[in-house]
Amino acid sequence: MRQYDDPVEVRRGGAEDPDQFLWRGRLWKVRAVVAHWVETGPWWQGGSDKEARGTVADLVAERELWRVEAGRGMPGVRQQAGDQASYGVFDLSFDWTDGRWQLVGCLD
Repeated sequence: MRQYDDPVEVRRGGAEDPDQFLWRGRLWKVRAVVAHWVETGPWWQGGSDKEARGTVADLVAERELWRVEAGRGMPGVRQQAGDQASYGVFDLSFDWTDGRWQLVGCLD
């Protein structure tokens, strides 16, 4: 899986899962949510009070991740020669501290 740190615009569906996202000027439609999990900040890196490497906010920071199958165009429609990939598996991240969405991984 290739890793990215690209900002994306996400539209959520009825279940609050990602439904569509805009990445690099292309609109992707989520066809399935493969996985969903939450990651917390690096709490294990904190030392004593004098040696603390981050603030309390850094340690309790959470981001929510979704691994989704997404595609462009109509499902089942064959692409013509020369068309770019129209399907892939993407990892989308939502950072609760700043309300920002990122595309963090892609397997196409």
